[in-house]
Amino acid sequence: MRKLTLLLFLFFTHFANAQCAMCRAVVESGNPTEAEGLNNGILYLMIFPYVLIGVLFFFIIKYKITKNKNEEI
Repeated sequence: MRKLTLLLFLFFTHFANAQCAMCRAVVESGNPTEAEGLNNGILYLMIFPYVLIGVLFFFIIKYKITKNKNEEI
């Protein structure tokens, strides 16, 4: 299941268009490379909350695993 989810995330990132309506209206009248840069910046900023939540879950799961191993002994 994890491999399938990772594969889907990696495959569909190419199709992601992360622009709000106001940003899109401003950028459409300008240079296409500016639009690409804005889009990449928005995607870059979206990554950090997911990374922080992932790290939090990692430490929670690690804590629970070590707690269960200590209870077995």
